[in-house]
Amino acid sequence: MVKYQESVLDRTFAALADPTRRALVARLGNRESLSVSELAQPYAMSLPAIMKHLDVLSDAGLIAREKTGRTVACRLTAKPMEQAMDWLNRYQRFWSDNLDRLAAFVEEDPWPPSQILPATPVSQPAQASPSNVVSVRRRRKSTPRGPTRKN
Repeated sequence: MVKYQESVLDRTFAALADPTRRALVARLGNRESLSVSELAQPYAMSLPAIMKHLDVLSDAGLIAREKTGRTVACRLTAKPMEQAMDWLNRYQRFWSDNLDRLAAFVEEDPWPPSQILPATPVSQPAQASPSNVVSVRRRRKSTPRGPTRKN
């Protein structure tokens, strides 16, 4: 069994749990690197808010930042995502194997002919007749009883 560093997986999944951070990662996946201001451009949030998201991604090891002059460029780092994918693939194989076994079981064991239910004819919807209508007596709505105020 493959050993995973739980703290790395926890930080990776926690960082990717936020939709803004996932979008930032997706934008970085399309380019070699982007500056912080380029990353922040499509979002209606402040630059400090974007920086906080980038801090979380950086702490999880998902991005690397490099400062050149006054410009900070961000790029993806793959190692934590590779571990997360390995972890997810393990469970994907588990579910695929189990579902394949279930499908094989269902396909190899058809219903015996003696247990097939006969087709039932479609009947007309039931209509109200005096014999199948039940009369229900309605209760009167009661007014709330409570202490009365005297003036």
